[in-house]
Amino acid sequence: MEGLDILLSMHGTVVYRDDGYWWKIEAWTVPPTRERPHGIRYTMTLHNRFNKRVFGYDNAHAVKPRKNKRFSGKRYDYDHLHRTAIDQGTPYEFQDVYTLLQDFFSGIDATIVAIEGK
Repeated sequence: MEGLDILLSMHGTVVYRDDGYWWKIEAWTVPPTRERPHGIRYTMTLHNRFNKRVFGYDNAHAVKPRKNKRFSGKRYDYDHLHRTAIDQGTPYEFQDVYTLLQDFFSGIDATIVAIEGK
């Protein structure tokens, strides 16, 4: 998979920002499954100065999709994002590693702007 080496090389990276926020990335390969067909397990999180996660992407657990009247079967997505500190998970459609990284870093900036009002 293109970009996988970049993501795997970032495993264990923790970056402390001058504004008190910090982020970390953990990623490793796993056998492809229905839950993780791309064969990657990951968690990418942004934390505030009090060490509370305020934003992130992961596929560590299943999340229920939003209510859809046309879809009545049980389907639980593993790839998801946490838009806020209290978000239990919003399904995320994994496209590729580059998009995941771009979405994560763009989300960091947007989250801090939203929290700080800057």
